[in-house]
Amino acid sequence: MFVQASSNVQKRSTSDDLEDITKLCEPKASDVQELALDVVSKMVESWLDPTNVIQEQPCACRQDVLDHIGTLCRMTVPGPTLDRRQKSTEKRSKEPHDQSQSDRATCNGNEKRPRCNTGDKTASRGPSEQENDNRKTASEYFDLVALHLPIILRLCFACPFGRVREKCRSILELVRKRELPAPVPMVLGPSSFIQPSQLPFMGTCNEKTHTLFVDAFLQNNRLDHVSQVMGYHSSYLEQFLKTQNYILRGDGPLPFDYRHFIAIMAAGRHQCSYLIALQKQEFLLQGGDQNWLRGLKCIPQKLRNLYDINKILAHRPWLLHTSHIEKLTKCGKDSWSLAEVVHAIVILTHFHSLCSFVFSCGVNQELDHAGGYEYPGGQPSRENHDGGHTAHSALRRRELDWTDTLGACPPSPTEPEVGITTLMQRMKTLSEQTEECTPVELAKRFENIEVQSAELGVVGPEPQETPADISYFVDDPTFQYQDFAKRAESDIHTFRVQDYSWDDHGYSTVNRLYNDVGTLLDSKFKTAYNLTYNTMGGRTDVDTSRFRRAIWNYIQALLGIRHDDYDYGEINALVEKSLKSFMKTACCYPERVTKKVYDRVMREFEHSEKVHVNLMVLESRMQAELIYALRTVNRYMTM
Repeated sequence: MFVQASSNVQKRSTSDDLEDITKLCEPKASDVQELALDVVSKMVESWLDPTNVIQEQPCACRQDVLDHIGTLCRMTVPGPTLDRRQKSTEKRSKEPHDQSQSDRATCNGNEKRPRCNTGDKTASRGPSEQENDNRKTASEYFDLVALHLPIILRLCFACPFGRVREKCRSILELVRKRELPAPVPMVLGPSSFIQPSQLPFMGTCNEKTHTLFVDAFLQNNRLDHVSQVMGYHSSYLEQFLKTQNYILRGDGPLPFDYRHFIAIMAAGRHQCSYLIALQKQEFLLQGGDQNWLRGLKCIPQKLRNLYDINKILAHRPWLLHTSHIEKLTKCGKDSWSLAEVVHAIVILTHFHSLCSFVFSCGVNQELDHAGGYEYPGGQPSRENHDGGHTAHSALRRRELDWTDTLGACPPSPTEPEVGITTLMQRMKTLSEQTEECTPVELAKRFENIEVQSAELGVVGPEPQETPADISYFVDDPTFQYQDFAKRAESDIHTFRVQDYSWDDHGYSTVNRLYNDVGTLLDSKFKTAYNLTYNTMGGRTDVDTSRFRRAIWNYIQALLGIRHDDYDYGEINALVEKSLKSFMKTACCYPERVTKKVYDRVMREFEHSEKVHVNLMVLESRMQAELIYALRTVNRYMTM
């Protein structure tokens, strides 16, 4: 592509071209990101124009581009991925070049865009040979662009910087004007359950939410769909981003590639292709061994030894025993330190519970991942060469499909739902009661909830066979959730919070072995639990504390945890059967949640309120897994 004029003309490698255009995906401040896109758009334009591929005269475009990218590298946020690319750019910038000032003047002074020499020796060949090479080289350069078109498509929709979105759209328009295939979205918005117009959007959300979207974009090289859905609740999103960034990128005993592969293992237990795709990409960016992505059989034995704990925590955390911790810490050269074990446990529980949120909110695949985009018909239609018509038509079809899906799930007359007015009255009645139950009665009411939950059916269809690209990361797929009341192990008793709680025990244990993470987790738990706007389904001045506590404690009851001071009779009064069934599915079988299931519960609630319920499912589940694991670690330490 862009070359320097020298006595020994060198051909620019494919990896160099890919590295330059990949710069647009680096985290940068908005003005730097826009400058990068200006450079990239010029590169794309020259690549796609066959008449600009070969020319006898040299030009200075390559050096101009490298000068821009060198400046961008120095201004970007530091990180392990950026450091590697920056060194590569610096290495290429030291290549010999003797470009003359007159050449630069010619390149910049012509009214028409300069034509870029490819660096091969075809300039002295005959016309027919040059035309063949033109076609070949143009095709090679389009292949380079095509690799990044899905990323450009994502930035059109999911970037918090408006000018960057506009620039990316102009790049795709340029591709279409060249009558070349351009990707279009296969999904409409961050969630398949919530219409895009009803979600917080980058350009119309409040200032705090927009700032958090920018933070998420800079932390993760993308504004992912999970963050956009969580944008309903900015105070929670802030805590979530801090915690996730710390456990994956902050100080800690585990190497960065281990962290992301552990996340892949965790997401695999619920067949969550969305999280697996994100973490595979992060794993490679952190220098992870690509062979590991071939499956569990290709990973180091040290990581392989973690899998039993992963499986147990995901489905039946009450089965975790000190022997599992001992197996990790006393296995010769593959032994784990206790600090590494706790770090791994935090990552596992974070991604197990995040699977619940992804599925229960219908989070769509990212636009640049498999299932997020497509090339219509394989080739562009002749009648759709006008800029953005193809993409607009595709999106319009999907919007109609989305609307049709809405109408396909009307409230079922056979499934009566307690209205919000009745629910508010019940909360008021409970708050006015002064009679206290005896400890025996409280224990009996908890047992009733256990038995009822075991009899409760699971909603949603049973998932099909595990897809091949996910099965690589799954061992013993038949090991699933079992109702605690039906457990076969008679020696395992109900987990009583008065004996080991997060506040009194778990918090200090995790902070002692993994500095500062306990504080972050505690803030996240409390934010989700205490979050309220004093509204419910459009009603204002509503005290929702009892309803929130009922949801939190019901999720933990599913996992065999009892809060001794809580009257579990309130759950039956405030949480109807259909909502219990939804929450059991979201917590224990999240891959079964469908839009039909989502639409049939909490029908009077706003989408933001449904998302809030799903956040409490996420956090209550994570806390439950954590206290089981940390109690086991604590017992191991005191053996």
